[in-house]
Amino acid sequence: MSLVTRAGTPVDAPVAPPKVLRQRRTRPGLLGLAVLLIALGGLGAAFAVTSVRATGSYLAVARPVEVGRQLSADDLVSVQVSGGAGLAPVPAGKLAEVVGKRAAVGLTPGTLLTMGQLTDAPLLGAGQQQIALGLKQSQVPARKLHPGDKVLLVSTPAGNDDSQAPGTRFTGTVIDTATPENDDVVVYVALSARDVPAVVVLAAQERIALVLVEAA
Repeated sequence: MSLVTRAGTPVDAPVAPPKVLRQRRTRPGLLGLAVLLIALGGLGAAFAVTSVRATGSYLAVARPVEVGRQLSADDLVSVQVSGGAGLAPVPAGKLAEVVGKRAAVGLTPGTLLTMGQLTDAPLLGAGQQQIALGLKQSQVPARKLHPGDKVLLVSTPAGNDDSQAPGTRFTGTVIDTATPENDDVVVYVALSARDVPAVVVLAAQERIALVLVEAA
């Protein structure tokens, strides 16, 4: 390539050197991070799909249920639950199978029901019998006794007995309670069969005191 000067003499023009494009170097760390993010995104999508597929109707506790009380349909409610990995809730379709079973533990409202919380075993143990004690409100050791509460029945002296001898003690377990219209409290207690005759006599004489030893 040449240029023409004012004098008309052509001269050679300098030739610009070609530009060399520098290639960017790929950093292995960034590449690995990108692959990790893609993998995590795939796992998240898979987890979301699995959770949706695992959604189902299960039984939950609708109101407090004491130990030993039989379940009714009103005690339970059907809820929708997603996932539930590690849990074994009772499907809502098994409502008829759990109604009538007893609570092996205290059931709290808002929690999912599991078969491990229920039992078919009777509250009366081997060699036990059940009696009913009619008590006044002031004679009940707690505002409300619950099935499974451990109690102690203690004989009290007769009206004309001034002795200081300690009363006879009988251990028992509360089966249930009821409150008749006269505001008295009827406590159904499981006792050893050998203690029942003596407790019945003391109860008829109104010489029995009930003590709460251990709450269920």
